[in-house]
Amino acid sequence: MSTLFVDQLTVIDFCYFDRHRGVIGESWIVDVKLYGELNDEGMVFDFGHVKKQIKQAIDSGIDHKLVIPTGAPGLSIIEKDDEIFIEHHSNNQLTLKYQSPREAVYLIDANDVQIQTVERMLEEYLNTLMPKNVKRVEIKLRCEDIATDFYHYAHGLKKHLGDCQRIAHGHRSKVEVQINQKRNDEAENLIATWFHDIYIGTCEDIKNEFTQNEQQFYEFAYEAEQGFFSISLNKARCHIMNTDSTVELIAQHLCQMLDIHYPNDDILVKAFEGVQKGAIAQIIR
Repeated sequence: MSTLFVDQLTVIDFCYFDRHRGVIGESWIVDVKLYGELNDEGMVFDFGHVKKQIKQAIDSGIDHKLVIPTGAPGLSIIEKDDEIFIEHHSNNQLTLKYQSPREAVYLIDANDVQIQTVERMLEEYLNTLMPKNVKRVEIKLRCEDIATDFYHYAHGLKKHLGDCQRIAHGHRSKVEVQINQKRNDEAENLIATWFHDIYIGTCEDIKNEFTQNEQQFYEFAYEAEQGFFSISLNKARCHIMNTDSTVELIAQHLCQMLDIHYPNDDILVKAFEGVQKGAIAQIIR
């Protein structure tokens, strides 16, 4: 038996619901191994097919979706026609209210979202797609190894024509800041603290503000190409921008936030959108 491997085949950018932390943006790198016999071409599986067929299958499953563990205590899920409605309460207190097209949500049969659980689900699905000579597909999901500061953020981009329009998808992102052309740990830590487990909302998408059991909430909602999206979250877990939350605008926004702390200095922010991609913004005095 032979083994074919592709490291970092793709990166899954999504968010998941954690009953303690809230809606968490995440990015997982996908490594894949295929075990099997050689076919008539002397291959287990063509690399081109791995990059197309397997990557497409993985991306269509979880990428740019809200992952919900259906066994989480206090969770209510209603599927009606092509829509899904989700609520979560903890100690009789609302923590999440969500509505979207069904295709924007990925349900897993578990009490919480664990990387090993998703690996098994993806493996089971991919093994149904393989030719007979491929005996087993093995998926390894991993986070980017980040030695410096990083943050998790969730958001939605209503103007995007692809899956970024979904109101709850996200990323795990490192950040690099230069103050006067030198890396600055203090500034990077500030950003990681500001955006710790955050939902970044756009001001014009706030459709309602309400209070329940002395807790204050934002309701964000919009109509996009894929349908109607709505999410209500505790204000303490949200950061509001006056613009949309593309990575280019986030980089500019972070520059402006740092400008208050470094008013006389050159500032450069390299903001990442998941793994190995992002945008740069700077203020030059």
